[in-house]
Amino acid sequence: MRNDALILAFDTSAAHCAAALLQGETVLAHRVEEMAKGQAERLMPLLEELLAEAGYGWHDLAGLGVGVGPGNFTGVRISVSAARGLALSLGIPAIGVSTFEAVAEGAARPVAVLLDARRGEAYAQRFTQAGADAPRLAPAEILQAELAGTPILGPDQAAFALPVAMARVAASRLGSPQPKPAPLYLRGADAAPPSDPPPVLLD
Repeated sequence: MRNDALILAFDTSAAHCAAALLQGETVLAHRVEEMAKGQAERLMPLLEELLAEAGYGWHDLAGLGVGVGPGNFTGVRISVSAARGLALSLGIPAIGVSTFEAVAEGAARPVAVLLDARRGEAYAQRFTQAGADAPRLAPAEILQAELAGTPILGPDQAAFALPVAMARVAASRLGSPQPKPAPLYLRGADAAPPSDPPPVLLD
């Protein structure tokens, strides 16, 4: 990876629209806009604003970083879909970065990341020098007990702003084979299938 590679990272997995533009170790621009809805309409204008603010265009990018969750079901799909479409049109890699990885970026290992999943539950993942455990969803008190003795980080204790951390992780993976970004869903969607029978198709 060139140390001057230009990386654009973004995330809509929570009640925000967040993005950062990174070149090497330099954060050229970053923004986190709190919003409960409207991320789909705001994301692309926000990305264009960050590029313009730094004096760059889409074709200057070497790669994309995108938040894959866990988080809001629809929000994760917005970012992942945008990243895959941009990567295809620009001919550059899109690299998926979980919120766990972003929060743990820059922290000494071992460390665990604990995220609020509501309903008395939490998402957790532990990182060691050898790698990382599988992410989990469980009651918060159970996870806290299991992680006793391991330093625990939440989003407020992260070393970097979320989109900046995602850009850093993506930059570290640039140049190595990466799977296409895919949502990290640890909980099923809240939407339930309709209880009414499907309509009858007439010949």
